[in-house]
Amino acid sequence: MEKNNSPIPLSEAVETIKTAIMQGQYEALKDVNRVQLAVYYAIGKYLSQNTRKGAWGTSALKQISEQLRKEMPGLRGFSATQLNEMRRFYEEWSMLDANLSVTTDETEVFAIEDTDFNIINDSKSNSSVTTDKILNPNDQIDIYHAISIPNLTEFPVEDFFKVPFTHHTRIMALCKILPARYYYIHRTAEEHLSVEKLELLIKEQAYENRSSLPNNFAQNISNSLQARKAVMMFKDSYALEFINTEEIGERDKQDVDEKVVEQRIVQNIKKFIMTFGKDFTFVGNQYHLEIYGVELFPDLIFFNRELNALVVVELKIGEFKTAYLGQLTTYLQILDDHVRKPHENNSIGIVLCKSANKEFVEYVIKEYNKPMGVATYKTAENMPEHLRKALPDENKLKELLSNKDSTFE
Repeated sequence: MEKNNSPIPLSEAVETIKTAIMQGQYEALKDVNRVQLAVYYAIGKYLSQNTRKGAWGTSALKQISEQLRKEMPGLRGFSATQLNEMRRFYEEWSMLDANLSVTTDETEVFAIEDTDFNIINDSKSNSSVTTDKILNPNDQIDIYHAISIPNLTEFPVEDFFKVPFTHHTRIMALCKILPARYYYIHRTAEEHLSVEKLELLIKEQAYENRSSLPNNFAQNISNSLQARKAVMMFKDSYALEFINTEEIGERDKQDVDEKVVEQRIVQNIKKFIMTFGKDFTFVGNQYHLEIYGVELFPDLIFFNRELNALVVVELKIGEFKTAYLGQLTTYLQILDDHVRKPHENNSIGIVLCKSANKEFVEYVIKEYNKPMGVATYKTAENMPEHLRKALPDENKLKELLSNKDSTFE
């Protein structure tokens, strides 16, 4: 049967969009942001398919908006400009269109089932999404099966649905490449950024200026999402301004070894964790490991809730050496075999040293079969002069270092 592709009256379009809005308002009681994005995406698709081919006049969005407001007094968020943003939202993310997705065993469809949102894996549900379901202009707006999740390693599935629509519009407007959009979507979801903060980050080119530590996570963490999380979790450099080896005492430089740095970190463990990142729990320092009568003592061990994994941090006061990776591999092997719980992911190792040739590290680390990365750190005396002036004076620093409240027992 031939489909009817003749333009539909704007009055009918208003009724169709109004129905979708009301459905969305009902479903939003369950999950506000996810439902709102699904509704806006579905409406954007409907508008795109009826406006881009000249079926409606150039003032159609304005007329639809005005009529919606008449029929739904108090309605907010559906001005002509916002309807245009919904259309753009669909067009910019058209790769997520469930009805246009080619069915594969790995396609996931974002759907509402029994007034709740779920991610449904079609390979398990025996249902399929085919090109036969392409929306006819006379069809109703389907907010229940609007968005599919492509099999893209980089796509931030969970973060995407946490980001408010207004933030999405700013990301679409200011970022033209997908990796940058993924980056700002993740930052927004992770840090609960305001629109102003998000725009500032984009203006400051946070994506272009980002840095990640040299690592082999992708090849040694089988779950691609877990590998991406690990990359995002660690920085390539940390500012440990609470450590000042010049102030610690009158001693030769060779005496200021890893133990001194380690003790200052333990004494300021809360500050270190705040510097290191979120979701870290301190397990212990000089953690005792033993295998076949050989005793080993990793410097610092943490547990990261987001990664669901133990994290070993090995401190080095000098330049990076390849031997550090072999040492770390041994620690990780023993932790995974004898310490890691059955429900936990494989342990991750970080070498934290004063300096490292990033290109060299990236070259050698890929030969190791445990997930590891190499980061550098700066202590107080390595800070630029303007930052050092912002630190406490010598007496204040001594008081800080000796403060028992900051010591992790």
